[in-house]
Amino acid sequence: MSVAEDENSLSSMSLEELWELFPIILVEPQEKWEQQYQAMRARIEDALGNVADSRISHVGSTAISGIWAKDIVDILVEVGSDDDLEMVAQVLGRRGFIRMRTEPHRVSLNYGYTPQGFAENVYHLHVRIFGDNDELYFRDYLNENPEVAQEYQAVKLSIWKQYEHDRDAYTEAKAAFVRKCTEEARRIYGKRYGECEQGRWPSENDA
Repeated sequence: MSVAEDENSLSSMSLEELWELFPIILVEPQEKWEQQYQAMRARIEDALGNVADSRISHVGSTAISGIWAKDIVDILVEVGSDDDLEMVAQVLGRRGFIRMRTEPHRVSLNYGYTPQGFAENVYHLHVRIFGDNDELYFRDYLNENPEVAQEYQAVKLSIWKQYEHDRDAYTEAKAAFVRKCTEEARRIYGKRYGECEQGRWPSENDA
């Protein structure tokens, strides 16, 4: 099937059917996650070229050291405006990403979702307006506080089987923990990933 055919097939499924086809499965930490991120980052950079200024970051549990996670690499792409956001989403759509959700100032795309289930390598891509980046603060806070990362892992493992086929409920069940950590991270780190200064987009390695 082509990407468009896959997208049409998936879009015709109910939420329950999608959750059944793509269950939550947690696995032990994998060295390959960073390699997958770097490979896809290069592909995204090549696709975007001069389309828009952007900052690309590895986020989600696969970016947190030593914890179980879904075998799905999350990537955050920050851009400067809604026009850039839509343009980036369209360009990546032509490169194999499937648009799953469009919200004000946000677009979510997936890669590796097929009508037969997960492909070998799977990605979630979050395209946002620059500064909409709580995930960066949460990631850093857990990486710099391994005991908190282990608490997060325990939360996820405790709810995994209960919500294996209900992603919304799974996300909501850990939302309070994520929110608490993110608020503390923003308090500590301030504008670590804040505004562009002197025409230069801050790098995710600037901290």
